[in-house]
Amino acid sequence: MARILITSALPYINGIKHLGNLVGSQLPADLYARYMRQRGHEVMFICATDEHGTPAELAAAKTGEDVAEYCARMHDVQAELAEGFRLSFDHYGRSSSARNHALTQHFAGKLAENGLIEEVSEKQVYSHADGRFLPDRYIEGTCPNCGYDKARGDQCENCTKQLDPTDLINPRSAISGSTDLEVRETKHLYLRQSLLKDEIDRWIDSQTDWPILTTSIARKWLHDGDGLQDRGITRDLKWGVPVKKGDADWPGMEGKVFYVWFDAPIEYIAATAEWADANGKSDADWERWWRTDKGGNDVRYVQFMGKDNVPFHTLSFPATIMGSREPWKLVDYIKSFNYLNYDGGQFSTSQGRGVFMDQALEILPADYWRWWLLSHAPENSDSEFTWENFQASVNKDLADVLGNFVSRVTKFCRSKFGEAVPAGGTFGPAEEALIADLTPRIRAYEAHMEAMEIRKAAGELRAIWVAGNEYLQSAAPWSAFKTDPETAAAQIRLALNLIRLYAVLSRPFIPDAAASMLAAMQTRDDSWPDDVPAALAALPSGHAFTVPDVLFRKITDEEREGWQEKFAGARV
Repeated sequence: MARILITSALPYINGIKHLGNLVGSQLPADLYARYMRQRGHEVMFICATDEHGTPAELAAAKTGEDVAEYCARMHDVQAELAEGFRLSFDHYGRSSSARNHALTQHFAGKLAENGLIEEVSEKQVYSHADGRFLPDRYIEGTCPNCGYDKARGDQCENCTKQLDPTDLINPRSAISGSTDLEVRETKHLYLRQSLLKDEIDRWIDSQTDWPILTTSIARKWLHDGDGLQDRGITRDLKWGVPVKKGDADWPGMEGKVFYVWFDAPIEYIAATAEWADANGKSDADWERWWRTDKGGNDVRYVQFMGKDNVPFHTLSFPATIMGSREPWKLVDYIKSFNYLNYDGGQFSTSQGRGVFMDQALEILPADYWRWWLLSHAPENSDSEFTWENFQASVNKDLADVLGNFVSRVTKFCRSKFGEAVPAGGTFGPAEEALIADLTPRIRAYEAHMEAMEIRKAAGELRAIWVAGNEYLQSAAPWSAFKTDPETAAAQIRLALNLIRLYAVLSRPFIPDAAASMLAAMQTRDDSWPDDVPAALAALPSGHAFTVPDVLFRKITDEEREGWQEKFAGARV
């Protein structure tokens, strides 16, 4: 039995996430966590809401709430939606927690002790109307390169030119619209990542089994241009982790907070500590996952994230861990994803374009979405959600292949043999051939799941479902029953055991349907099919079952057209 620590990139607090966010981190992480638990491993699956930074303050201001109240409310909303999608976190924490405050300040203190923090004086734009320094992205003006009048202080979205706020013509606050701005000098702390470049470079090079997407992004940041740069880790904001060296004040840094991208990854550790607190456990119980001097050496740590998060997890967070010179656990594998696009364009939280998690669950149960998203996960390239593809996949894979098999087998057995597994005779060549075919397929499915090859795993699982359908169609027990009831009974006995097997194998992808199948077979035996012939004899003759409700209904053309029209524009 292995010990596996799994973290999913933290969803930001300012609103409900869309399906692209879901499939880029949380959902595949849940698939892997569920599978590893089924195989008997000890799993710690951690996520949390990322709550600090200017966007959280602005989102709260729009609703008229105090930022702390807003974040608490939105945490509960996101946690409820995570439960709705059956995300099986061991703990869903908050980056604003006391644990994260203390750990963030601890790491900053250690980095300072080790000469890896530098105070830098820099000039930033101050808005008198807003009474605050403005982050670059909250300054707007006219681009000096193309004349676009809504260019941001960090980049012009029209011509993509990188900018500084002082480059803008007629700059104004994106918060209030005020032009009463001035450039002021302020001091900030910088993490001296450049001093750790060689150490990080060697560490990245040692990860020979990581996805190319992950390592290529990391190496680009390490080697292109001027290489790994020192990074500011403080901001002139009110909402965030106050700047301290451990428990001590940091002279000159009064009123400042740590940059959200410094404290957010530390929340992985803090959320595990929150799990211990919530479950009446000791510090030793969470430290055994994170401290290599307290058991963490035996842990395999896997992170899941979209490709936009890769630089922070391959460079900045490891720099924090390494630079502390304390025995913290570094990630062993980073599973990164490309983008899921929406119906010819992009999902967009800011523009409300696409299907969001709450809307999805209002339309259909979680398993429908889980299956499509995972079977179309954007692993090797961007993928695209279209309503036509979604309808076809649900109708063919879930309704026609899996759901139809369960319905036909149980209803036929009830009508001819009653609601108990029939005895029948011994298996013939067709049954033995099916069992022989399923064994290598299940082993291949296991290999894909362990390698986190999600689309390949989904394809193999579907092939396993199809094999049962093809057997049933070929064996035709409804015809055999007329002349040879014993043979028909044996065929149905095998098919009922296939339903139990499908429930076990399918649970990581479609947990609710899997639970329904097991309940219909009236068994709690969810043991993994290490021995396939034995697994297909788990339900003996005489074992009672019930006919379940329809597992998956088909999506009609009218529904698809209605949803396509409803979600074509911005969310209202």
